[in-house]
Amino acid sequence: MKDRKPRAKKSSAVTLKAVAEHVGLTPGTVSAVLNNAPSSRSIPQHTKNRVLEAARELKYRPNFFAQSLRKKRTYTIGVIVEEIGDAYGSLVISGIEQYLRQKNYFFLTVVHRHNPELLDRYAQILLERGVEGFITIDMLLREAPSLPTVAVAGHRSFPGVTNIVLDHHRAARVALSHLQDLGHKEIAFMKGQPDSSDSEDRWTANCQVAQELGITVKPELTVQIDIDDPTPQVGYPYAKQLLERKVPFSALFAYNDLSAIGAIRAFQEEGVRVPHDVSVVGFDDIQGAAYNIPSLTTVRQPLTRMGNIAAQTLLERIEGGGEYPSEIAIEPELVIRESTAKRRT
Repeated sequence: MKDRKPRAKKSSAVTLKAVAEHVGLTPGTVSAVLNNAPSSRSIPQHTKNRVLEAARELKYRPNFFAQSLRKKRTYTIGVIVEEIGDAYGSLVISGIEQYLRQKNYFFLTVVHRHNPELLDRYAQILLERGVEGFITIDMLLREAPSLPTVAVAGHRSFPGVTNIVLDHHRAARVALSHLQDLGHKEIAFMKGQPDSSDSEDRWTANCQVAQELGITVKPELTVQIDIDDPTPQVGYPYAKQLLERKVPFSALFAYNDLSAIGAIRAFQEEGVRVPHDVSVVGFDDIQGAAYNIPSLTTVRQPLTRMGNIAAQTLLERIEGGGEYPSEIAIEPELVIRESTAKRRT
């Protein structure tokens, strides 16, 4: 018979009791230190250091499910987003993930696609999974949620909701002032999809600032985006519409970067050069904006930071309760690249 190799011992997770025995303390004391419980305040710092060093040495990992059952907590939030992987939402989610990872929270993501039935069903599923709060992205809330909620690009005031909003008036001013300073007077506009939470506020701000600057917003130089597409196709056909109307314009202020990139493609196909013939300004500063040809001048929203702020705000509400801000305003900035130039005389 062949000699059998001895079986390797199956490794087992180090328990809290093992850490306690290693340092000669009670499991309750060790638990208080490792969980930073209020009762740990009376424990001397040198004792805390011994416990933490032992936990590192023994590679102790807390049992998440046991903690959740004991504390009646899931340490999980729900993120409700318009589309998985779209240029806007993915940057916001990146900021959410960065903050939650530091705080040992999880998140579950569902896609609403601006569909009320999907939204209601998925929100209920998240509740059944035990999430402790919501972050919504580009979603028009219809009623007050049952849990603490932070709405990125939220514009409706509800109890229990903190809206993170961009200063759209300033955004319109930096974009339109830039075009005006370059000598552009005949400016075309793309209005956002009615279902997009920013559309109404952004368009209102554009019209108000244009009036303040003496820029005429002409109906024949305004197109309404009415398709829901997370690609540059969202702007392509509407730029074609503008050209087909045969009304001269030297600049376009698009609803977002995707529509601006689609518009540039449409212009190029018709022999209209950007920025030599038409200057184009986008909105958001998505990851591909700087690498488009030409690179895109745009109004930057700090999307990753907005996600970070949303996660921090929600966790502070979950952990602390009490008062909360109903709105957090974010300042935009203009990023000037190659898609804008002085108007040709």
